[in-house]
Amino acid sequence: MVLKGSILLYIYFYLDGEQMDTIITRFPPSPTGYLHIGGARTALFNWLYARKTKGKFILRIEDTDAARSTKKSLDAILESLEWLGIDWDEGPYFQTERYHIYDEYIEKLIESGSAYYCSCTPDEVNAMREDAKAMGLKPMYNGNCRKRGLEKADNTVVRLKTPDSGVTIVKDIVKGNTAFQNSEIDDFIIRRSDGSAMYNLAVVIDDITMGINTIIRGDDHLINTPKQMLIYEALGADMPVFGHVPMVLGSDKSRLSKRHGAMSVGEYRKMGFLPDAMINYLVRLGWSHGDQEFFERDDLIDKFDLEHLGRSASMFDTDKLISLNSKHIQSKNPEELATPLLFHLKNLGIDAENDEFTRGVIQTLQPRSKTLVEMAQSAVFYYQDTVQFDEKAAKKSLKPDILDVLQKSADYIEGLENYAQEELETVFKKIMAETDLKFGKIAQPLRIAITGTTISPGIFEMLLALGREKTILRIKNAIEFISG
Repeated sequence: MVLKGSILLYIYFYLDGEQMDTIITRFPPSPTGYLHIGGARTALFNWLYARKTKGKFILRIEDTDAARSTKKSLDAILESLEWLGIDWDEGPYFQTERYHIYDEYIEKLIESGSAYYCSCTPDEVNAMREDAKAMGLKPMYNGNCRKRGLEKADNTVVRLKTPDSGVTIVKDIVKGNTAFQNSEIDDFIIRRSDGSAMYNLAVVIDDITMGINTIIRGDDHLINTPKQMLIYEALGADMPVFGHVPMVLGSDKSRLSKRHGAMSVGEYRKMGFLPDAMINYLVRLGWSHGDQEFFERDDLIDKFDLEHLGRSASMFDTDKLISLNSKHIQSKNPEELATPLLFHLKNLGIDAENDEFTRGVIQTLQPRSKTLVEMAQSAVFYYQDTVQFDEKAAKKSLKPDILDVLQKSADYIEGLENYAQEELETVFKKIMAETDLKFGKIAQPLRIAITGTTISPGIFEMLLALGREKTILRIKNAIEFISG
């Protein structure tokens, strides 16, 4: 049963009867690949809780898998975290630089009798497991070297001496209590024969020495938690608060993968998503605040808690992410969108500036843009010296009978004292009166003359963003196109 209310708050702020002065959380990615949705969500939950409680968030790189760890992956992880705006108070620490610390704690465990050297070969351990299976027992190491009093040698590993009876209860603030029979946890290896520390040992020592007191992670780690708790107990260290959140699933309720549209966080940036939209969407994959769906970053920090982390798996939905992204685009000031938009304009070969012109362009495109890629593609015509006319649109609307309308538009706009919407509206009314044409019959050819296509922002806001000089030039180019 998950603890709620005042009991849960007690767990948040007290450990072993002592008040936790500072909440310290961490995110420990392995640089063996890019940062994906599940990892980003884990980082976010820990970061939000640290920021909410005015605690500390530590970044630790678990790079002991030398064969698979790469600098490229590390750089991509750091870049993704920075793009999301998930900053860290300490780190990044690297496990490969901490082997001497692990050795110190392993020696303490050996000296206290909580760990011992083992010379059993892999083949011998496999034989023990097969014997256990034959007797209908769980396949595990049988403790053969427990009482042999072996010394360190080239072929020895170090094993933790685990209890033969009783239970280890994981008190989980998300899942509730989970009991593990100690008799089913064998004396597991904490240091290999080559001297390198095993994952469970390194993680615990890192968390102890870094003062981590709150651990929020995916429930795929739950199987490791009782082993880690036994290491804490053997060292006489305070137990952290654990919270294991369910995995993120695809639409078919299977584990999230690329076939569901889930890619690295960096790919979502390239696809034109805003970091605040990603943050908003990620936090809703496993946390709720009533029926509220849309959150600004500061709002999330203010409202986030551990009590409302969900116990059920969440399903990744690209359509919901796109919808949230659209709302975040609409909620921003043009100044906030300018810099990220320039990134996507550059990918289209447009070297724009974060200036008044670009901010005006953004204002015309915000209401109808779902992603920044879409916005950038729609903005291209603003930055072109000359536009290429869509063949079908030009054939339909840029005909000789529209030359008079285009010429009047150019002349009247050029003669305006003030280039503003009210004056532009006057120009259109004047042309409508002189030609006896309805607004649409004038606006559509003009839109094609300006943009080259039939789709654009509102005619007045577009003309104002483009500016008088460019507007007149494009109208005259359209006239030449028709005449030629």
